[in-house]
Amino acid sequence: MSAWLPTAPCTPEACVQTPGRIAAVPRAVLRLTVVLLLLLTGIALTPFGARIPASLVRRWCRWIVRAAGVRVRITGAAAPTGGLLLVANHISWLDIPLLAAVRPARMLAKTEVRHWPVAGALAARGGTLFIDRDRLRALPGTVARITGALREGAAVAAFPEGSTWCGRAQGTFRRAVFQAALDAGVPVQPVRIGYRLSDGTATTAPAYVGDDTLLSSLWRVATARGLIAEVEVRNPVPPSAGPDRRTLARAAQPPDTTAPAWTHTALVA
Repeated sequence: MSAWLPTAPCTPEACVQTPGRIAAVPRAVLRLTVVLLLLLTGIALTPFGARIPASLVRRWCRWIVRAAGVRVRITGAAAPTGGLLLVANHISWLDIPLLAAVRPARMLAKTEVRHWPVAGALAARGGTLFIDRDRLRALPGTVARITGALREGAAVAAFPEGSTWCGRAQGTFRRAVFQAALDAGVPVQPVRIGYRLSDGTATTAPAYVGDDTLLSSLWRVATARGLIAEVEVRNPVPPSAGPDRRTLARAAQPPDTTAPAWTHTALVA
């Protein structure tokens, strides 16, 4: 792995909470079965993607999250049409359908996602733009492909932190992807994603960080009770908001709303 790759200090042992209220095993199995069926349905329908209304795709993405036992709250205005770069903080695998629920888009994902069970096939057939994070030389070509998609009027979704964080700490938006928005002359749509319990307290249970496995994260979400995903759609940032990609990235970075009373164990260990 290249030394330049962004990393987070978050680990399952230090940051991820075990759900306080755990759903019964049969219910959790049922949840994951429904999620799998929805993903398989998506794979079957990808050849007809251009003919499926965007509103139906957004509902399908919300169904996936809801089927996992997570309620969804989306606030803010609808994302604009035309070429658009959607960016969000990254906590969980749930972030992917949540961002697509804001506006269906071509995802920018690491090449490892291709090998995810079921979801990897869905991503590949859905037009995902893959980035080889181990090859710095490939970055300009990736930015060029994103620029081309944006100029054609597509929406491209990315997680510029470059790594998942637990949700009670966050990373800095990396600048490269914002160059594509500048080159294509399209706005950036910032989205902030967070997870809470039904009593309003923030939780890291849905986080998929460090050496956590996808299966363990799936099971943790499916067995949790009272999980709520909060998606805040902020005002779009026009390409004229900054003279360079660094300024544009700062303008799109979600504010740090971490409660000051919470100590990030991994950072102080």
